[in-house]
Amino acid sequence: MTVYECCEAVRAAYSQIGSGELGYIPQAIASSVRALNAVAADERVPSELRAQAAYAAANLLISDHQDA
Repeated sequence: MTVYECCEAVRAAYSQIGSGELGYIPQAIASSVRALNAVAADERVPSELRAQAAYAAANLLISDHQDA
């Protein structure tokens, strides 16, 4: 997936990080897992979206790619 395939909120954040307006997070995988975990744990979020977030977080945790 490329940034151009993402929603407007993701594209805006990408632009802000690239311009230095928002800070870049070197530990991006850990940050992503935390964000996905928060969505998966939030009972206010629809169950289908919670399941998608849980699946994505689990795949990141299992993957062999690690933050440096």
